Amino acid sequence: MIFDSLQNCALYANVHPRLKKAFELIASTDWTALEPGIHELDGRDIYVNIMERDLKKKDDAKLEVHDEYIDIQVLLSGSAESFGWSERKALNKPQGEFNKEKDILFFDDEPQTYYTLQPGQFTVLFPQDGHAPLVGEGKVRKAIVKVRM
Repeated sequence: MIFDSLQNCALYANVHPRLKKAFELIASTDWTALEPGIHELDGRDIYVNIMERDLKKKDDAKLEVHDEYIDIQVLLSGSAESFGWSERKALNKPQGEFNKEKDILFFDDEPQTYYTLQPGQFTVLFPQDGHAPLVGEGKVRKAIVKVRM
């Protein structure tokens, strides 16, 4: 897991071969022009899901993991968004089977910790990171940039 300000995203460009291009696309995209929904930025190798959502109470936000994609989650508007986080290897209460089509599996485990994004910040979540997004009060607009492993 990475948590930082967008002004520092170049520091992480070499962590994975597609992250440099993903951060370049994040910097060059007019997020206000995109409607909510899925938009391909580099085919299915890098795409974004623009979401406008109400935030949830901690108890209602379930930890999730992905196998095929890295998430770069960017808070576009709203005062803050908190995330629950746990190491994937510590998760042992799956809700059913892994959904390969949606690249997701949810868990009933409690997060090991929480952290909070402010506008202008991002978090990178790898397959080893269990994460419970959308925690807090109010409404947010966010970009979830999906980067194929």
